[in-house]
Amino acid sequence: MSEINYKHIAIEGCIGAGKTELAQQLHNDLGGDIILEHFAENKFLPLFYQDPKMYGFHVELTFLTDRYAQILSYQELLKKRANFVISDYFFDKSFIFSDNNLEGAELKLYRKLFHFLHDNLQKPNIVLYLYKHADSLLRNIQKRGRPYEQNIQKHYLKKIQAKYLAYLENVTDYPVLLLNTDALDFVSNQSDYDFIKHLLSEEYECKNHRLYF
Repeated sequence: MSEINYKHIAIEGCIGAGKTELAQQLHNDLGGDIILEHFAENKFLPLFYQDPKMYGFHVELTFLTDRYAQILSYQELLKKRANFVISDYFFDKSFIFSDNNLEGAELKLYRKLFHFLHDNLQKPNIVLYLYKHADSLLRNIQKRGRPYEQNIQKHYLKKIQAKYLAYLENVTDYPVLLLNTDALDFVSNQSDYDFIKHLLSEEYECKNHRLYF
């Protein structure tokens, strides 16, 4: 039996936080549908890490359109059946990363397109943000071994995480749970996973409710 009280749960976090692992665990355990970001299909991503200024607009625009199409298709599907969905991102991450990776005329154009698409999508019912210290993020990135990620620097992760937290601080449309996972191992430790699942089984009525764990 599902223990999910939300139609759409979005798992978020900085690069290397464990978003996909947790989303898959919840999906395997509780059922429902799952949306996983198709990062491997973004051919500009390895190029971006080699030359961020040259390929920043390309990589962000590709992610923006792919995320939009993916979420919109699930949104239409969920209208036709009583189910829930767990995703390893929310659409607003496009705004967060573009704010860090673009500037000038490119950023201005990107934001116009983002807001146009954003208005056509339903918001998630709750966001769980997995916080990890930059050193922990780097260890996870190195452990999973994607070649194009191995040169990511700590200062870049810190900037991205700071922008996530600043953005979520101003969210008022749905509850946001900020969870420090530095001392948690939800992949290998059942009690840690159960703790997270319990958090998501609770109902948070206040839309601008931000909880810190």
